[in-house]
Amino acid sequence: MTNLLFALILLLSGCSASEKKNITVKNDSTINPEKVLIVYLSRTNNTKAIAEIIQRNVGGELVAIELEKPYPDNYQATVQQVSNENETGFLPPLKTNIDSIQKYDVIFIGFPTWGMKLPPPMKTFLTQHDLSGKTVIPFNTNAGYGIGTSFETIKQLAKDSKVLEGFEMKGGIERDGVLFVMEGAKLTEAEKNVKQWLKEIRISK
Repeated sequence: MTNLLFALILLLSGCSASEKKNITVKNDSTINPEKVLIVYLSRTNNTKAIAEIIQRNVGGELVAIELEKPYPDNYQATVQQVSNENETGFLPPLKTNIDSIQKYDVIFIGFPTWGMKLPPPMKTFLTQHDLSGKTVIPFNTNAGYGIGTSFETIKQLAKDSKVLEGFEMKGGIERDGVLFVMEGAKLTEAEKNVKQWLKEIRISK
């Protein structure tokens, strides 16, 4: 009788250990840095600063989105051009070309809010690259008016991807001549906020 009880205890202990192992694997949120791509569009380098913070915390390859024909330096001229592109559906050609997109599992997509919309170059990127089955994570800087429809547009253009909760933070206000602000106390705040966000969406390296 004692031997039978001992055998039962061993059997139950083995099941518990197996179940615990499965739970650990299921809840594991770590990702392979080699499978991470961080692409970003940044006119005044505020979004770039957030992209670099993400890279420091997650790893991955950092790629700036560049256009074949850059937008004008003049702010108002750029606003008008972007407005026309949004109205006509024009997708500006990109100088940046990522021909190995399939090797990445997790893709962070960063951009500023332009006209309360997703910037046309990011629409070009999402249209040109098949992100089916990948985890897509948007991040944004803006002038204080929020993300507008940008995150929803990403969900529409990456409809066969898993789009996680995005990050947004106030950056500069180019219209008022306030350009790069991610330094000093603002940078410290950004690093704290990004780390908290990554923890909330369960992403770590």
